[in-house]
Amino acid sequence: MSRYHYDLHVHSCLSPCGDADNTPNNLAGMAFLNGVRIMALTDHNTSRNCPAFFAAAERYGIVPIAGMELTTSEDIHAVCLFETLEAALAFNDEVDTRRVRVKNREDIFGEQLIMDEDDNVVGREEDLLINATTIALDEAPVLAARYDGICYPAHIDRPANGAIEILGDFPHYVGFHLAELHDRENRDEYVSTYGLENIRLLFSSDAHYLDQLRDGEENDYFEFEDDLFGAALRKRVFEDLRLS
Repeated sequence: MSRYHYDLHVHSCLSPCGDADNTPNNLAGMAFLNGVRIMALTDHNTSRNCPAFFAAAERYGIVPIAGMELTTSEDIHAVCLFETLEAALAFNDEVDTRRVRVKNREDIFGEQLIMDEDDNVVGREEDLLINATTIALDEAPVLAARYDGICYPAHIDRPANGAIEILGDFPHYVGFHLAELHDRENRDEYVSTYGLENIRLLFSSDAHYLDQLRDGEENDYFEFEDDLFGAALRKRVFEDLRLS
């Protein structure tokens, strides 16, 4: 059996709360140094740094996943992951039509930098990315599925933008079979308190700074019989997540 350590929730410098050092190349390089084989870029309400991240990941032998951390109309964060870069960018275009446009205040929230594959700044997102969209939580997985994506609530053990904190309970009514915990030590408590016995819990960093990225051994992993690489490994990851 081969183990593939993952981090499925990472922010780049395009997220307003993401550090400027979180460039696509730096993220891929740190994944390599930390022993993380699979990393998803999940900026707030956008996937526009994913093309640069894919190119950087190829240089380091990291398997990239294009994603997004969607903010629902309830102000709940949900991780959305896509098997192809093209699908993620199409989902990005859909979300763009559902964003509430407020100009970003760089002096408050920081810059929102779009990078190329060499970490050159090629643009800035002018509208704030962290505010809520008009997409409700129960609509989010349906919308992601139109683009062959997977969607699940992020950091359900955190008070800020966590589904349980906002709703008072886990949203079983939506039909999620995956959810993210930020702190592994909360697992048993949350499983017993919120009836998560049939929910597969994923552990990722939600890193906004490079020093928040976890060592591969601190993260969870996928385990497959085959020794897989590149697109074949990404395909197997999505098969595994969908079967959970």
